[in-house]
Amino acid sequence: MNENTIISTIVYTFLAFTLLAVTLIIFYYFSNKKITRNLIQKKELEVRYEKELTHAIISAQEKERLRIAQDLHDDISSKLSVVSLNIHLLDFDNLAREEYNDLKNKIIHLVNKTAESARQISHDLLPPILEKFGLHAAIDALCSEINLSKTLQVTYSNSLYFAKAEEEKNLHIFRILQELINNSIKHGESTHIDIEFLGKAGKNTCIYKDDGKGFDLNENTLKGGLGLRNIRSRVELINGTLKIESENNKGITVEFTF
Repeated sequence: MNENTIISTIVYTFLAFTLLAVTLIIFYYFSNKKITRNLIQKKELEVRYEKELTHAIISAQEKERLRIAQDLHDDISSKLSVVSLNIHLLDFDNLAREEYNDLKNKIIHLVNKTAESARQISHDLLPPILEKFGLHAAIDALCSEINLSKTLQVTYSNSLYFAKAEEEKNLHIFRILQELINNSIKHGESTHIDIEFLGKAGKNTCIYKDDGKGFDLNENTLKGGLGLRNIRSRVELINGTLKIESENNKGITVEFTF
């Protein structure tokens, strides 16, 4: 091998290593840029999701405040106004004993009705049975109350233990069921609901089914409905997962873990 051949070999080898190095540098640059871009996009999605979650929670709170305000104004406030009016009537000097007793009985009846309305509002905010006896008793009572209507029947079964100490989690689960039942009644026009709590794949799971109208999952129903957004938000708050299956005229199946 002559000297020119050796020099050519060295030059070509150097060029080959240089080309390989440049190729690796370019590959690393673009790969790193792609990874960085993906991380930024992921972070943006997380921020957007957090904003949507916060918005859903705030919307739910505002909706609940509005409902309470309407209940207080429409029910309790109106009853108290009538009570006040009847109390003023008692000041009339020319009232006969029978009229006086009728007014007194009417006032007592209105006060009792007002107290009943106040208890109902308090029950809606935090059911006493949930606080005193736990989640299982509260769900059982809720289902029994609905079954009294005869137009909608709820089947409830539970093989899990709900720790009474987990008050916040239990309240979220109870509210999720309330929201699901409300949707089944108002939108699904259901006649039967099945609620089952069980262990599945090592996780505490609730399976909720109704025989209502259902809806098309391909539409924006899941994004647009405040009720379902609230359910999704509460499931996130208890570190669970949510799966919804539905078709038009085939009811709905909701499965969430906690």
